[in-house]
Amino acid sequence: MAAGRGRVPAPEPARLAGRLRPGTGPDATGGNCRAGTGPALAGLIVVSDDWSGLRARVRKAIDELVADGRESGVQVAAYLDGRAIVEVQAGVADPATGRPLDADTPIWSVSTGKGLTSTVVHVLAEQGRLDYDLRIAEVWPEFARHGKDAITLRHVLAHTAGVPTLPADVTVEDFTDWDRMCAIVADTEPIAPPGALTAYHAWTFGWLVGEAVRRVTGRRVSQVLAEEVAGPLGVADELFLGVPETRLDRVAPVADRNLSALFDVASANLPHFDRVAPPGVRPGAEVGRRRDFLAADVPATGTMSARAVARMFAALIGEVDGVRLISPARLREVTTRATAPGPEWVFGQDMAWGLGYALEPDGAFGSSGSGGSVAYAYPDLGLTVAATKTLLSAGDGDPMEDLRVLIRDAVAGAR
Repeated sequence: MAAGRGRVPAPEPARLAGRLRPGTGPDATGGNCRAGTGPALAGLIVVSDDWSGLRARVRKAIDELVADGRESGVQVAAYLDGRAIVEVQAGVADPATGRPLDADTPIWSVSTGKGLTSTVVHVLAEQGRLDYDLRIAEVWPEFARHGKDAITLRHVLAHTAGVPTLPADVTVEDFTDWDRMCAIVADTEPIAPPGALTAYHAWTFGWLVGEAVRRVTGRRVSQVLAEEVAGPLGVADELFLGVPETRLDRVAPVADRNLSALFDVASANLPHFDRVAPPGVRPGAEVGRRRDFLAADVPATGTMSARAVARMFAALIGEVDGVRLISPARLREVTTRATAPGPEWVFGQDMAWGLGYALEPDGAFGSSGSGGSVAYAYPDLGLTVAATKTLLSAGDGDPMEDLRVLIRDAVAGAR
């Protein structure tokens, strides 16, 4: 999960929901969005020697994190003006086998995956296939039950649909059955009218968006991601919602450092936490290590390499090897705040969302995940930064966030 970067005193909500954050797009008009066929990234090396000092600082930081046991495997990547300037990794993909962690190794990155799912929506909207004001029940009639007929895709993207909860007895096995989960969501009673309440849709976000996409396009959201986003950018083997069976052995298994303990604290202190993340499906290592879960479409989460998701965000804010995913005008629209100020229902703090992305006070937009992964873009800097990791942790500082700030400040200082 990870809903935002702000923190509350007891359970540190930023880590518990899946961090997302969008910022505002650059002042550009028009928008020649080009879907190209970007090159595969196998063997990619960092292209800009101008940033060798920054790369050395990032490498030193992650090497130290691994050496002192705070991390097991870490990837960090950054793009500037459509070119890779940082691509470093440290540690191993799998401590049990010693398999090295490479730049192209996918890692389950919890709610950082919401950024992938949101991007699918915006690419389809750019193509004229989806409208943010589409009423979900228009294409998914069963969803209209219990007065949910007025909920739009815009409400879902902004976490104001009023449908964040799941049954207390839901299981990971249920999650692997798309039709069952869509039936559960369709039969859910809303906690508030659409647009009236900001409530982090930790898990339901994925089925709400994904089923709307499936009903409109006839394709699963993971397929659309592969064909319309990952494929054109050359990262089809590194950017996933559901991981194909043939790719599962490449995924680095995640492990729990202390994230599960934080979930216990959240459950005890936040009255609505278990309603959005019931005990059997808390988004930690026990879930994220399961092959059946990773292979299923559960598009509130995703599996990715840092360089692949950094490349995707770079193609949202500019052109990457001839590919731009959305126009500057759409970028401004989706990174404009869509939620009212005030406490969010699950974590009790103000959280700002655009359309699917979290908005950061420093002008960034993007998404992040419980356990530490981050993926953000700074449109005004032309910069994107991503970090993925295998050891899911909370507290003890925020090392991936520290790396994001380090890279941001280095680029801003050079501008």
